[in-house]
Amino acid sequence: MDDAELLRAWREGDRGAGEELFERHYATVERFFRNKVSEPDDLIQHTFLACVEAAPRFRGDSQFRTFLLGIAINVLRAHYRQLQKQRGVGSLHSSSVADLGATPSRIVAGHEEERLLLAALRRLPVELQLVLELRYWDGLKHEELAELLELPRSTVNTRLRRGRELLEQHMGELASSPQMLHSTITRLDDWVEEQRRRSPLSARGEEG
Repeated sequence: MDDAELLRAWREGDRGAGEELFERHYATVERFFRNKVSEPDDLIQHTFLACVEAAPRFRGDSQFRTFLLGIAINVLRAHYRQLQKQRGVGSLHSSSVADLGATPSRIVAGHEEERLLLAALRRLPVELQLVLELRYWDGLKHEELAELLELPRSTVNTRLRRGRELLEQHMGELASSPQMLHSTITRLDDWVEEQRRRSPLSARGEEG
């Protein structure tokens, strides 16, 4: 069964279909949340349950993964709005994950360059972190980002460019040496690809 069929079956009460859909897309959703919140499990569960509720809106015009990520974004924004009220910080266009007091879940980063990259990402305004990670970690195309974020493509391009500039600026502030900064920037695409390939499930098994 394809994703649309599994989603339809799950909504009609087939728990097995839901479990299969969860297994297929858990890694994508876990990766989305893991550098943004300390305890992602509840948000992951909420995302999949909200996906079932929103099933009638999925007509197969886009990939199911894109549809699911759109729901994950809404869940994350709702979570951050609660943190904003608690901490009295500004909007997600100006506040970073660090500003919101959110800490990442356990992330396996084998290289200092990877740790530098992930720390710098968490200093970006949330909306810029989102667009960068969706583009480079999840491999979404510019037109998919525009649809998902409900933005003009020109705005997506601007956010990607500004996000990359700020990312390199923050890496410069955090790097232990000029050589480390140069190494990280030079190999940035390689680190991103390694993070994209890394399986959260296998990482959990290694930690256990």
